[in-house]
Amino acid sequence: MANPSFVYRPPMSPYLRIVYYDDHILVADKPSGLLSVPGKADEHKDALIGRVNHVFPTATVVHRLDMATSGIMVMALNKASHRHISKQFELRQTRKRYFARVFGNVEQAEGEIRLPLICDWPNRPKQMVDHERGKPAHTRYQTIQQEGDETLVALYPVTGRSHQLRVHMLALGHPILGDRLYAHEKALAMAPRLQLHAESLCFAHPVTLEAMTFNSPIPFSDYVPKPLFDEIRP
Repeated sequence: MANPSFVYRPPMSPYLRIVYYDDHILVADKPSGLLSVPGKADEHKDALIGRVNHVFPTATVVHRLDMATSGIMVMALNKASHRHISKQFELRQTRKRYFARVFGNVEQAEGEIRLPLICDWPNRPKQMVDHERGKPAHTRYQTIQQEGDETLVALYPVTGRSHQLRVHMLALGHPILGDRLYAHEKALAMAPRLQLHAESLCFAHPVTLEAMTFNSPIPFSDYVPKPLFDEIRP
């Protein structure tokens, strides 16, 4: 397995940041370094869902963020809401925007990456591009700022494969800085954590069907993006 020397040290401050909640949903801002759901080992039990359940016992996970990725996550507070929001993710009716600091200068102002992904089983949890056995994966990207040997990019995942943004940027020749799984030595040394943040999430409220957008400031950049306004169809 990749990173056999990994030691899980989840951040304790802030312990839990809840952005919004009502009778049906809860939106939290997950810090980098915290699992979305518990792992199998006892030392991997601390996770965002566990922290949320101490306050909201009925909360369930609808989608996940990688442990090293920070940003917005929505949870359901009842079964009906869970089904409704899960369906939105399944039908790609949600809108997501991530920001990442990547190695090198991205030449194109914007573009698309369509490379199928599959688990790199001997090196799990790593994923890899496989044109024969991989599942379709689609990412749109936009160049925001360039400085020295790095570029700030906005990433719009159309599909939601595991490690999709990390592997797609690596395949483009621009690994995300601070990525312990995929970055080369120089890119890894340029940041203390994975420079990937789930900045905006748009979805339809499961009861009112109102289009809702939640965002979290980019923790590793002063860049303030324009609001992500997308029409969400229930």
